[in-house]
Amino acid sequence: MSEAPHLNDIASRRKEYETAGLDLADVVADPIEQWQRWYAEASEADCTEPNAFVLATIDADGWPQSRYLLVRGADERGFSFFTNYDSAKSQQLTASGRASMLFTWLQLHRQVRVVGEVERLPEQESDEYFASRPRASQIGAWSSPQSQPIPDRQWLDQRIEQTAAMFGDGMITRPAFWGGWLLRPHLFEFWQGRPSRLHDRVRYTQVADGWQLNRLAP
Repeated sequence: MSEAPHLNDIASRRKEYETAGLDLADVVADPIEQWQRWYAEASEADCTEPNAFVLATIDADGWPQSRYLLVRGADERGFSFFTNYDSAKSQQLTASGRASMLFTWLQLHRQVRVVGEVERLPEQESDEYFASRPRASQIGAWSSPQSQPIPDRQWLDQRIEQTAAMFGDGMITRPAFWGGWLLRPHLFEFWQGRPSRLHDRVRYTQVADGWQLNRLAP
């Protein structure tokens, strides 16, 4: 059986990245501030979901696992995001205490890789963020046993209806099994696409007195 026409060009597909370069002189000393600058530029460029990232973890059998999430905070501590504490990713974060994040802004031919240690956010921060979520998302957090097998979509829809009825018009409090994580970075890599696959890479490595910067070969 012949391959579908749209698959035949995978190996030969090429796109030159005709964008401005990146050098050590182009970045600031603080990698969080540098990330914030790139995030602002991605937002201004109308990149799709500029706060989306791939979270990579390792499961109990040693297999790498990855999935997209949305970062909800970036400050001097690191990056924060929220999820179900009973989910597969939370169990993996709890077990290892480590993770990596990958931000990709394709329109700008940029990506940022972050590696660090993880910990749960203080409950007050999780409460505040949960209170800011749309009501439907709050109900969804209560209703979904994330990562667990369920019989069908109808079962989930019924759970949502039951949760909505349980809270009525009252305030929906944060469930104890849902909250925030903080990734405290110890390594960043900023990647800028360049022509002929000779891309620019700048790495920040945490040291005793701050951050050490290096340019890496593509």
